[in-house]
Amino acid sequence: MAAPGDITFEPRMLIDGKLVDATSGKSFTNVNPATEELLGEVADADQHDMHRAIDAARRAFDETDWSSNRALRKRCLEQLQHALETEQELLREELILEVGCPRMVTHGPQLDAPLAGGLTHPAKLIDEYPWDVDLGEELSALTGQLTARRIWREAVGVVGAIVPWNYPFEVTIHKLGQALATGNTVVLKPAPDTPFNATRIGRLVAERTDIPPGVVNVVPSSDHLVGEELTLSPKVDLISFTGSTAVGKRIMEKGAATMKRLFLELGGKSATIVLEDADLALSCLIGIAPCMHAGQGCATPTRMLLPRSRYDEGVEILKSIYESVVPGDPQQPDVLCGPVISARQRDRVVGYIQKGIDEGAKLLVGGTAAPEGMDKGFYVRPTLFVDVDNAMTVAREEIFGPVLVVIPFEDESDALRIANDSPYGLAGNVMSGSLEHSLAVARKLRAGFIGLNGGAGYFADMPFGGYKESGVGRQNGTAGFEQYLEVKSVAWPAG
Repeated sequence: MAAPGDITFEPRMLIDGKLVDATSGKSFTNVNPATEELLGEVADADQHDMHRAIDAARRAFDETDWSSNRALRKRCLEQLQHALETEQELLREELILEVGCPRMVTHGPQLDAPLAGGLTHPAKLIDEYPWDVDLGEELSALTGQLTARRIWREAVGVVGAIVPWNYPFEVTIHKLGQALATGNTVVLKPAPDTPFNATRIGRLVAERTDIPPGVVNVVPSSDHLVGEELTLSPKVDLISFTGSTAVGKRIMEKGAATMKRLFLELGGKSATIVLEDADLALSCLIGIAPCMHAGQGCATPTRMLLPRSRYDEGVEILKSIYESVVPGDPQQPDVLCGPVISARQRDRVVGYIQKGIDEGAKLLVGGTAAPEGMDKGFYVRPTLFVDVDNAMTVAREEIFGPVLVVIPFEDESDALRIANDSPYGLAGNVMSGSLEHSLAVARKLRAGFIGLNGGAGYFADMPFGGYKESGVGRQNGTAGFEQYLEVKSVAWPAG
């Protein structure tokens, strides 16, 4: 098993098959959010470096057989999978250090779950997907001829992949798996707070795979506007972005000039509806979700809707849960709630908590930054608000911290009204004593990712994405695979 001291961070970026420093020679420092200690330096790319990467990706798409050579793509994905597996424990320690994610979360959605399917499922689809569909012959109304008809599916081209800091490996590996399996080339821009997992992947691509130069480029930068070059460049065909709704809107606006294809997986304010016939104790356990990884998840259920008839009982259960969760060192195996990513994010979360108090929500547990004695690290105490009105800021905006708001409802229609009264529509949960009841309510929720009675639909073959301001398109499954494909219809005279 790897130890934190065993980690060697990769400081170089990958451009056109080579591991290189920034042209300017500049670098920036990565910080451990749990300790505020400096982890190391990484290349700080500027616009010139980004355009070198874009040009390399363009050449690789236009001048090599990557987009058409399915056997090569499958072999390369399998090589990258094997390389990642050999460094899995090093990657685990690296993620804990730079993301601040609790060790227990790396055994699920932060590392082990995406590594199990993020590359392997798209690689499997290379052989199974209907790339060439024969529609048969049909008499053409335009020409009067009997016409043979086919549908081809082809790679979009150059993909600009922009990744957030909360689940960086998980997001990166799914973007790479689907984009590369479908024959695209990629310029990957990791978040400034979490560059090292991406530069590790870049090193493995360069040293351990047959991926041709330029097919994968990894460009870290401390300047968010360097990533915007991907949106502005006419040489980039598709932007695959995971992050905030505000940035997603900016990408939509800036990408309009070149009619960019977009996949946007954005924010959420997901609700858990606990129906009157639900097991209340089991249902309230979902309320612990905002404590996991300090609530830094777009699909985290941060609104809990309790029936008025069982409200007081539910609040007492939630109070007991939140009083038992203490933020701590993410290295420890029993810690659920680690730090948030930065001092800026900590201050943002604490500001939202104060806003909740100012607007009249009842603060039941938490409400402060680090617990007493924790003078290093960007920690926020798990915070429980009750008696919340859905019009309050803490019920409408994505806080991205360990904060749960509890909202009472009168009946099922009232619960659905509250749950759907949100600019977001990413995820949700329905808890009931009857599966049929949960299914019926789920059909009325305006969200893209629904868990019923404690279930969670996180799988490489299952689409993930949201309605409304939670995004455009889907990640994973065949729907995610097709995000990276164009459709070409072809016809010719038969006979």
